[in-house]
Amino acid sequence: MDADTKEVHRLIQILVPVFNEEGSIDTFFRGIAPTIAAVTDRYSGLRFEFLFVNDGSRDRTVDAILNSAERTVPAQVLTLSRNFGKEAAITAGLAEANADCAIIIDVDLQDPPEVISEMVDRWVAGAKVVVGKRVDRREDTLAKRLTARWFYGLHNSISNVKIPTDVGDFRLIDRAVIDALNELKENGRFMKGLFAWVGFPTETVEYKRRKRAVGESRFSAWKLWSFAIDGITSFSNAPLVMWSYIGAFISATSIAYAAYIVIRTLVFGIDVPGYASLLVGMLFLGGIQLLGIGIIGEYVGRIYSEAKRRPPYIISEKHETRAVTDKETKSRSKAT
Repeated sequence: MDADTKEVHRLIQILVPVFNEEGSIDTFFRGIAPTIAAVTDRYSGLRFEFLFVNDGSRDRTVDAILNSAERTVPAQVLTLSRNFGKEAAITAGLAEANADCAIIIDVDLQDPPEVISEMVDRWVAGAKVVVGKRVDRREDTLAKRLTARWFYGLHNSISNVKIPTDVGDFRLIDRAVIDALNELKENGRFMKGLFAWVGFPTETVEYKRRKRAVGESRFSAWKLWSFAIDGITSFSNAPLVMWSYIGAFISATSIAYAAYIVIRTLVFGIDVPGYASLLVGMLFLGGIQLLGIGIIGEYVGRIYSEAKRRPPYIISEKHETRAVTDKETKSRSKAT
């Protein structure tokens, strides 16, 4: 054994949620293969395995994974019965994971696979969680950068569970953390918040975010907005408390204005009231009431969803495939 090689007999599963990513699979395997090779050379006995969660893809994503000539380690594929969303896909992957640790990464390679090498080093040294922090997000749109900054700032200011700024799903989590996450039974899953809620000592690896290697992002502005609302309502009741203060302020203002009207009438007599001020006041208070009902509705909706106890996902199929050998790769190349 080489003097620089350490003996570590453990299994790492790379958890990859996918949805209609048929054209990205080979590129992903080619991009991550050098990192896997470098880490396994450095740690004797360390094994890697892919765990793909096919989130109801309508293309040939599963076939692309199982038949790719670029895949160098074994792979499992979980297919969900429909598109449940990325949070549910990650939940399904963690529930099925049987490794000593899991590394969550997107198939688009915006999060560079090379960072995995340092994550594994930190984990072998004893870290339970290693997160990737985006220190340069210039490849994201200006709108996405601004809304992300707004969301992290607002969430962390009103919630007791603080989410690390500019940290996404790209992270390594130890078996103990996976087990803790699997104990959480809520159906509405905001994974960034759940990762923070379970705690455990966390280390950070910084990196520059890249452009997507293949395809385009499927997160629309509306989906990002809904995602932000889910995050805030999942980990804070501040909007409900805030509305109590807003109601108290409006009531106090109304009492003060009523006192002003009485005093003015006693001093100057009765004048003819105007309809404009009355209409404005009615519309303002009506809007305030509807907004308050809407905020309460967000929380009631979450209670309703949890009370039904429907599972966050349903697995319809499972596939396993071994690593593709160099001999098989050459044979496939000749055939094509």
